[in-house]
Amino acid sequence: MSIKNHFEKQASTRIKYRKSKRYYWDSITSYIDYFIHPDYSVLELGCGTGELLNKIKSKDKLGIDFSEAMIKNAQEQFPEIDFRLMSAENLEINRKFDVIILSNLIGHLDDIQLVFSQLHKVSHSQTKIIVSYHNSLWEPLISLAEFFRLKRKTPRQSWLSAKDISNLLYLSGFEAYRHARKMLIPYNIPIISWFVNKYLAMLPGFNALCLNRFVFACQMPNSDDFSQKYTTSVVIPARNEAGNIENAIMRMPKFGKEVEIIFVEGNSTDNTWDTIQKVAEKYSQTHNIKICQQDGKGKGDAVRKGYSIATGDILMILDADLTVPPETLPKFYDALASGKGDFINGSRLVYPMEKNAMRFLNMLGNKMFSLGFSWMLEQQIKDTLCGTKVMFRHDYLKLVENRNYFGNFDPFGDFDLIFGAYKLNLKIIDLPVRYKERIYGDTNISRFKHGLVLLRMWFFAAGKIKFRI
Repeated sequence: MSIKNHFEKQASTRIKYRKSKRYYWDSITSYIDYFIHPDYSVLELGCGTGELLNKIKSKDKLGIDFSEAMIKNAQEQFPEIDFRLMSAENLEINRKFDVIILSNLIGHLDDIQLVFSQLHKVSHSQTKIIVSYHNSLWEPLISLAEFFRLKRKTPRQSWLSAKDISNLLYLSGFEAYRHARKMLIPYNIPIISWFVNKYLAMLPGFNALCLNRFVFACQMPNSDDFSQKYTTSVVIPARNEAGNIENAIMRMPKFGKEVEIIFVEGNSTDNTWDTIQKVAEKYSQTHNIKICQQDGKGKGDAVRKGYSIATGDILMILDADLTVPPETLPKFYDALASGKGDFINGSRLVYPMEKNAMRFLNMLGNKMFSLGFSWMLEQQIKDTLCGTKVMFRHDYLKLVENRNYFGNFDPFGDFDLIFGAYKLNLKIIDLPVRYKERIYGDTNISRFKHGLVLLRMWFFAAGKIKFRI
C-alpha cells in the first residue's frame, strides 16, 4: 500500500485516534506554539486533520496535505482555517510565510531534499522553519508499540539523525540554527509523566534519549548588496561617562543608509548630561543625534527609553564606556543586514583582552553564565553580558508585545532582549569583539551584588523557558 493510500484509509478514524493520543500530540503543539507570535503567518505541510494549526495562536494559518480525506475532515473540524489539497513536493502558493511547520512528516517523504527546496517558494529572508521528528533511538520501541497495537502501524519510514536533517537543509539552501529534544514518556502516567517530561527530560544525558526532536532553520545568508539598505539607531546609555561622550561621536564610523545616535543619560553624579548637550550641539551639522534622560534606573530602563524614540530599521546598543570599540559597529550591521542572524550578540570572550579590561572573577562568572544560558537557549551564546546587541526594530516591537511573558525583571537590559529574541524564535549569533580597558571613569557593575541578581534571573528564565513554570 502506498503512503498516500495508507493515510487516505486512516482519515476516517484519524480525529478519534488523535484525541486518544492527545498527551503526545499536545506536547509537540505546545512547544511549537511557544515560538509563534500572533502576527506571524504560518504554513503547515502535512497538516492531517488540522489539530496543530487550530491550537497555535497565529491569526493567519494555512494547512496543506496530499490526502483528500484528511483535508475534508480538517475543513469540517475547523472551517475558519484555510486548508488546501496539495503535495509538499509541488507547492503552488503565491505568498510567503513567517513560519513553516513540518511536524512528524519528513520520515514519510520520498525525497526530503526536494520538499525542503520547495520551501523557497513560500519563504522570505526571515522565515523560520520548524521540523519535528522522532529520535532514531526510539525505532525499536516504536516498532514494539506497533506490534502490541499501542500505536498505529505506519508505513516504513526514514529514520534521520539531526546531522542528516541539517545536511539536507543545507543542500536545499537553508541553515539549521537550533536543535531541541523533548518528551521521555509519550503516555500520560499521572504525576510520573509530568515530572519526567517537565524536569528530568531537560537534564543533560536524559535529554539525549527524548523521543521528539526539533530542528529550527532559516534561509542561508543572501549575497545581495546590503551596504546601504538599512538605517540604524545606536543607543548609548550613559551614567557618569562625561569623558567618553565626544569620543563616542568622533569614533563612530558611518555605515548603512544612515546612522541615528541616541544618548540616554541616567542619574549621573558628574557632568555627563551637560556634556551630552554640548556634544550634541557641536556635532549637530554632521551627525543625526538625539538626547534624552531616562525616567527610571538601570541600563535596561535606559535602553527601553532610547529604543522608544529610535527610528532606524536596525537597533544597536553601545555602552558609553567604549570598552567595545565603536569602530566594530559596522560588523554588527553587516551580520544582521546580510541575514547571518536575527539577533547579533557581542562576545568579549574570544579574543585576548587588555590587561585590566575584565577582572578574573568577572571573567569566571561570565563563562559560567555562558554555559548555563547556552543550555537554556539551545543555542551557543558565549557572552550574555556584552553590552552590544543588535536586532531589527520590527522584531523589537514584537518583543515588546511579548514582554509580559517574562515581565519587567531585568535591570541590565541584556536578558530582556536575549530571552525575548529566543521567544520570537530569532537566530542568535555571537560576534567576537576586542574588549578594551576603560579609559575614563569606573564600572557601574558590582560583581557580587549584580552576580546574585544574574543568578536569580537565570533561575527565573529557566523556569519560563525550560520548564514553562
